[in-house]
Amino acid sequence: MANNKHRGSSLDDFLAAEGVLEEFQARAIKEVVAWQLAEAMKERKLSKNQLAKEMHTSRTQVDRMLDPEAGNVTIETLQRAAAIVGRRVQIELV
Repeated sequence: MANNKHRGSSLDDFLAAEGVLEEFQARAIKEVVAWQLAEAMKERKLSKNQLAKEMHTSRTQVDRMLDPEAGNVTIETLQRAAAIVGRRVQIELV
């Protein structure tokens, strides 16, 4: 496959050349974390209002955590939400 003349560069190579790789990676991470949190909430039958109440925060803050397009959410906020839904946050550099 390495000698295939029809094979181009990878998507990561393209995004890096365009100078937007880190932006796309950050967006993907936000989307996955938001999805995982939403799924854990469903498993626990926990509404956004209930999560906000247990976190001692506003429903707006919960909406921000679940919206990948919203601004940055702190790790501490994610840890509090994760603990309430029976999960934990794990970050690693690879």
